[in-house]
Amino acid sequence: MFLTIGTTGTPERPATDLGFLLHKHPEKAQVFSTSYGTAHVLYPEADAERCTAALLLEVDAVALVRRGKGKGRGGAPDAALAQYVNDRPYAASSLLAVALSSVFSSAMRGVCAARPERATQPLPLRVEVPALPARGGPELVRRLFEPLGWTVSVEPVALDTAFPQWGDSRYVRLVLESEALTLAEALRHLYVLLPVLDDAKHYWVASDEVDKLLRAGEGWLPGHPEQKLITSRYLSRRWSLTRQAMERLELVRLAEADDSDVEEIDNAVEEDSEAEEKPTPLAVQRRDAIIAALGESGAARVLDLGCGQGQLVQALLKDPRFTEIVGVDVSMRALTIAGRRLKLDRMGERQASRVRLQQGSLAYTDSRLKGYDAAVLSEVIEHLDLPRLPALEYAVFGAARPRTVLVTTPNVEYNVRWESLPAGHVRHGDHRFEWTREEFRTWAGVVAERHGYDVEFRPVGPDDPEVGPPTQMAAFSIRTTNEKEAKAA
Repeated sequence: MFLTIGTTGTPERPATDLGFLLHKHPEKAQVFSTSYGTAHVLYPEADAERCTAALLLEVDAVALVRRGKGKGRGGAPDAALAQYVNDRPYAASSLLAVALSSVFSSAMRGVCAARPERATQPLPLRVEVPALPARGGPELVRRLFEPLGWTVSVEPVALDTAFPQWGDSRYVRLVLESEALTLAEALRHLYVLLPVLDDAKHYWVASDEVDKLLRAGEGWLPGHPEQKLITSRYLSRRWSLTRQAMERLELVRLAEADDSDVEEIDNAVEEDSEAEEKPTPLAVQRRDAIIAALGESGAARVLDLGCGQGQLVQALLKDPRFTEIVGVDVSMRALTIAGRRLKLDRMGERQASRVRLQQGSLAYTDSRLKGYDAAVLSEVIEHLDLPRLPALEYAVFGAARPRTVLVTTPNVEYNVRWESLPAGHVRHGDHRFEWTREEFRTWAGVVAERHGYDVEFRPVGPDDPEVGPPTQMAAFSIRTTNEKEAKAA
């Protein structure tokens, strides 16, 4: 990745003052280590009339792939494009923005002990970025930089000059020129807008990114006509962070309009007032919903099928209504962890008589599972390949036949509300599928009809009016003989 910053000067105010402002001597080539490679700072030209500083970032492609494969909460989706053979190490992005802030940190803050008066004065500046990803094209580049006082020259880069019929790539060659900005302002513009144009950060975006954005955007972002787009893209479209940043930017705007400090405007709540309660985790809401449904069914002897590490078993043990609790899982490692969680080796005799952990596969019938009041399949079915679901269905509903069966599974429609979940990804790497509400209801309805159960559906977690709840539950109850005969009639 390559970027140059140049200026012109006079004998009274030589252009080589740029070296003082950047804190990098024009006669030296300096090297700096970064998380993803090596940054070089050198000066292709440096005299009283013209001075140009160049930042060359050599990206370690192996580190880029290993640290950002796009898994779960990991790096950007482009990071693993064709593994090591991709264009990410050669085009300006958040990698270059981070290198800018690291190598020129003092200059970005406007600090220069050797030339303090020059640090606060506008300079004739020319910035050139030979390869810049621009999702939105040259028009968006102009919309972002021109309101900040830059004269923008942006030229699309062809996919292949030998085949002009292929059209342009998503990259542009960018030249920015201004005589009205300080060097610190210019660096802060680049720090924010390079990753905004790339629209794919290489690292996980957390709440501290809001503070970084507001620090770098001080003085120009609150009044920018593309403020919302800049904020959303910089924060990787995480809606909660974007909302937080927009609210703080609006406070800044109001304070500037009122010629007041932000603290004077934002004084509705005392500093020592009670903080908002943290929302209850979805896993806890799911266990509470299951226990409530089991209580309604009157079940005393309960199977936790696919019990994992024993969280539900542990919660059921705390309720004296459940006299026998059996946790079943195919993984011995999970059962070992569950045993440690429950402290089975130190449990009193009376309590120990209520609980049992056993290994078993839900793909096969098991006579040990017959005769129980209720069975729970909590976040289990989505871990099976679809062709194996009929085997599970028969083992539970056909062979074991508990009076009540509770099944919970993710509602894939709700995934758009998870700000940390990349588009198109399932919630867990081991999920073989995730169903919509309609798909889950169709499957449950067929199972109920085939095996003589009634079924009702309940939301678990906040029931969004557009996409439904994050977890969906089906509560099956076996029909009595009279009910079967009545339905047949």
